[in-house]
Amino acid sequence: MYSQATEGTAVLSPSPDPKDTEHSTRDRVLRTVLQHGPITAAELGTTLGFTPAAVRRHLDRLESEGLIGVKEVQAKRAKAGRPARHYVVNPAAQVRLGNRNGEAAVDAVEQLRTLGGETAVRQFAARQAERQERLYSERVSAAPAGQERAEALAEALSEDDYVAFTRTVDISTGTQAMRSLQLCQAHCPLVDVARHVPEICEAEAEMFARVLDVDVRRLSTMAAGGHVCTLHIPLGRDSAQTKPEKRTRIKISRK
Repeated sequence: MYSQATEGTAVLSPSPDPKDTEHSTRDRVLRTVLQHGPITAAELGTTLGFTPAAVRRHLDRLESEGLIGVKEVQAKRAKAGRPARHYVVNPAAQVRLGNRNGEAAVDAVEQLRTLGGETAVRQFAARQAERQERLYSERVSAAPAGQERAEALAEALSEDDYVAFTRTVDISTGTQAMRSLQLCQAHCPLVDVARHVPEICEAEAEMFARVLDVDVRRLSTMAAGGHVCTLHIPLGRDSAQTKPEKRTRIKISRK
């Protein structure tokens, strides 16, 4: 394609480098695995609109680079056969996608532990959580309590580079259904430090409880080896969602 620069002069617009396009597409695949993993190749193709061959090519490359791994998941309705291959990101992917830390930060925290002890480390973790709370609290508290507030927190976390989302969980218990959400963080900018300082994850969970104004429970963290950080958020009970089992009394007469 040509664009007119000056009268009688045509300038050839540069074509995009195929290598850059390939790299950008592969990053899209990686980020989708990050956010939706564990995820199958078929689900990736549907989400991104890629052909099976294209998805497989990118997955093979990412797996060979050590950025993703395979988690064998048995489908709930599967009768027999080989478990489906689901893909999740490896710790190396967190580094490639960008973390606000490094060896220097880890060394600094360890030095803090040496000089100030565990109290100083807990104070450091608390200050980090307070920074997050200042960023999120006004926006999150403006949302109605419950699911909308949790989703507002997920949006705020995503804007802060945590790639967060929510999942609804319903567990029936007799005549009632216990409703809850899982707040998932598929990326953590502080994961390298948190592996050495678990107090960061603990302080963050306490901050989430304050912002959401509800008791929460941490189910998993990337710092401890999980592929996402997961937080359990109770929403309450709903007796209208399930009906009690109907039983009929049968009388047996003896002749």
